[in-house]
Amino acid sequence: MAPVLRVSLAQFNVKKGNPRVNWSRVQQLVGEAQRQGGHLVVLPELWDIGYALDKGKELASSLGSGLFSQVMSLAQQHNLYILGSMLEKRGLGISNTAALISPKRGVLGAYRKLHLFPLMDEHKWLTPGEAALTFDLPWGRTAVAICYDLRFPELFRRYAAEGTRLVIVPAQWPHPRLEHFRTLVRARAIENQMYVVAVNRVGGDDFDEDAHQFATEFCGHSMVVDPWGNTVIELGEGEGVHTVDLDMEAVDQIRQEIPVLNDRRPEHYGY
Repeated sequence: MAPVLRVSLAQFNVKKGNPRVNWSRVQQLVGEAQRQGGHLVVLPELWDIGYALDKGKELASSLGSGLFSQVMSLAQQHNLYILGSMLEKRGLGISNTAALISPKRGVLGAYRKLHLFPLMDEHKWLTPGEAALTFDLPWGRTAVAICYDLRFPELFRRYAAEGTRLVIVPAQWPHPRLEHFRTLVRARAIENQMYVVAVNRVGGDDFDEDAHQFATEFCGHSMVVDPWGNTVIELGEGEGVHTVDLDMEAVDQIRQEIPVLNDRRPEHYGY
């Protein structure tokens, strides 16, 4: 599979509080990713129930059971790696968890969102993660972040210092902050000389009949940015699967051309 990774971006409208409908849609999207020849399919943040966090204890799954188990079967069926975040029951708490699922080995590991977003009340319902997470995969070292984590460059710099070539970012990023999303994805890729794959959802939640609009609308524009800062692909606000090839050797070439990571002086940064 290395050094080229074929990654499929699966952007869709997550139905809040309706895991049955969302699961059906994910099966369709993963099937399409296989038809497009993908190696890895990336789904949005909280693709299982969206921001129905008040129903988390009722609808969340434990790692290795419920929807997590179903995704393992789906990965095996289509011979694809799958990553997207879901609500995970963990002890007495609920986490926003992105499990990387291998077609042959099941759950390789689970990243739990470190930075909870107060504007969506995540801190009221969720337990924050406690650890960064990287994987050594056929296409190179890969790491995970989730949505709001994009605003914390320290996490991405840690990943880069550990030799990460690719960071995958499932998201539910809303309007009107589309330009923040686009800029942050590019910035994290440029400053760390890595690929960043960010898959956002589209659509809206909580339609207001009087105002004739959704309370929250999500901006889509899932994108891949290469380690030079070029946009490999950027979607609009429609649903669907789009597959692109990533030359993973480009990371090493660019890091050799401009050795930013070698020139760091962390002893002077004060934290």
